[in-house]
Amino acid sequence: RPSDLLEQITSDGGLSGDPHKLAERLFYRTAEIRARADLVNATLKPDLVLCLHFNAEPWGNANAPALVDVTHFHLLLNGGYTDDEIMMEDQRFELLRKLLQRTHEEEVNIGTDVAAAFFSGTGLPPYQYNPEAKTARTVAGNPFLWARNLLANRLYDCPVIFLEPYVMNSRGDYARIQAGDYEGLRSIHGREQPSIFREYADALANGLAQHYRKSRPSP
Repeated sequence: RPSDLLEQITSDGGLSGDPHKLAERLFYRTAEIRARADLVNATLKPDLVLCLHFNAEPWGNANAPALVDVTHFHLLLNGGYTDDEIMMEDQRFELLRKLLQRTHEEEVNIGTDVAAAFFSGTGLPPYQYNPEAKTARTVAGNPFLWARNLLANRLYDCPVIFLEPYVMNSRGDYARIQAGDYEGLRSIHGREQPSIFREYADALANGLAQHYRKSRPSP
């Protein structure tokens, strides 16, 4: 837990800031992810890991967050290593292991079908990273697929896909999230819309079904 890291934080004279906040950041960004990777790799041993997220845009003052008018969708695959990252021995080792596992092609194939199903089911436009950014790269010419070197998608010993649909602080998506789960349609911002959670689940399920029908045809 974060409290277990306080001694490490306070003994490191090179770190500044609130030690409790630093401990929480270290736990949620590294320790918890590594523990989760141990569980996935040693116990669960899945064929595929799906990380289901909602995206967000900058909202200005944290004490008075502002809603925005945009929404979008993209998928993240492992890749996009920078020169500085490859200079680190652990990341270089994990990159080599990913290459030998040959998971990238499967991530691209699954991601392509899932992205197509999301666009068909939600109409969400693709998210665009800053073209000057060195930490994200487009994949296979697909505007919905991006490669990024994240700790989680680097550590799992199987194909890993991060889903980043919707924008939590978008006016339209925020209203749908606040509406919770429900059956059928409801009028939200003047439009009849399904539960955002069911729309999310249906789009993902349809994309996976489409992919595995093609890759594992019935006898």
